[in-house]
Amino acid sequence: MYICPMYSSELVKGTLRTIVLNLLKENGRMYGYEITQRVKELTDDKIQITEGALYPLLHALEASEDLETEVEFIGKRQRKYYRLTKQGKATSKKKIDELREFMETLQILLDANKGTSHGLIN
Repeated sequence: MYICPMYSSELVKGTLRTIVLNLLKENGRMYGYEITQRVKELTDDKIQITEGALYPLLHALEASEDLETEVEFIGKRQRKYYRLTKQGKATSKKKIDELREFMETLQILLDANKGTSHGLIN
């Protein structure tokens, strides 16, 4: 599951695919542990993704041909790197645009009744 000291797991679960696709778009290639650490670093530990949440997503993205993998040996250990395919780059753009538009729409809803006693947030 997700460890989210600041946010509900539902919020993170709904955005995890977009988070991972964007990180790979920005960084080229990354391995799983590196992704989890980068999310922690970028969010100041507000979002922490466990391996149990990340790897099923990475495998699903690989199965849908949005990711390709490359194995490197570091000493005696193997490290699996993930990289966006051409299709994955298009999927990434689509998901990021969709999330941005959703956040803008959500902001409109949150601000709609600002200053009234019966707004969406009290």
